[in-house]
Amino acid sequence: MTIEGRVIKYGANVDTDVIIPARYLNTSVKEELAAHCMEDLDPDFVKKVQAGDIIVAGPNFGCGSSREHAPVAIKASGIACVIAPSFARIFYRNSINTGLAILECAEAYEKIKDGDKIEVDFETGIIKDLDSGEEFKGSAFPEFISEIINADGLVGYTKKKLQQSR
Repeated sequence: MTIEGRVIKYGANVDTDVIIPARYLNTSVKEELAAHCMEDLDPDFVKKVQAGDIIVAGPNFGCGSSREHAPVAIKASGIACVIAPSFARIFYRNSINTGLAILECAEAYEKIKDGDKIEVDFETGIIKDLDSGEEFKGSAFPEFISEIINADGLVGYTKKKLQQSR
């Protein structure tokens, strides 16, 4: 699967408290979480984000508390993928479980600029900056994780597997 999107870029150590502030954790309504996504880090995020945009951020993205609300808020806001040199392990797993595509690539973070249009090939891990023409090699998911992401998360994947077993 390949996607194209415009980059919204952030720095290192973007924690779950700024992805979705604790004051909004009293809901699991995706649209409500999306309405407050990144507001403490980037108050204009919800105004500028468009469906299919891609976050490129620094290392240790998703550090902090283990709330699943963070990847849900990002995905519900319209973000198609997050690219970073590294992710906090619990955020990494929560992203897969909720169907948020993520890709690890340090070189992409170093060279891709805010506002660039990029193309991401999830099968190969190749990230192309369509503005600069540069290509970067990210860590592609194994097939079973790709299946979970493509099924919109672990619940969708499990439903699909159960239907196939009947």
